[in-house]
Amino acid sequence: MKTILAVDDSPMMRQMLKHTLDEGGFASVLAEDGVQALELFQKQSFDAVVTDINMPNMDGLTLIAELRKLNTEIPIMTLTTEAEDDMKRKGAAAGANGWIVKPMEPEQLIDILKQIL
Repeated sequence: MKTILAVDDSPMMRQMLKHTLDEGGFASVLAEDGVQALELFQKQSFDAVVTDINMPNMDGLTLIAELRKLNTEIPIMTLTTEAEDDMKRKGAAAGANGWIVKPMEPEQLIDILKQIL
C-alpha cells in the first residue's frame, strides 16, 4: 500500500484528505504545517506528498523546496486555493509536480495520485 503525506492547516481538510486517501486505497499520514511535515518526512518514507500552500510556521512553497533537498524523485502535489499563474510558477520552481485548486473532487485527487505513482 502506498503511503501519502498529506499537509494542511485546516483540521476539516485533513480529515477530508484522510477519508479520500483511505477510500482510494492509500495509507495516509497527516501533518498540520510544513514544520511537522518536514519532521515526519525525515523519520519515515512516503510515496507522495500532498500539501497546502498557505499554512502557518512553514508554508507549502518552503516545504516543497525543503523536501526537494531531501528527495528529488518523490511526487509532490499542491492542493490549495491559490489559482494564479504566478503562484503556480513559484510552485513549479520550488519542485511541485502538480497543482490542484480547492475545492476539488475526491476522485480527481485519487486519479492524479494513481497516475503519478
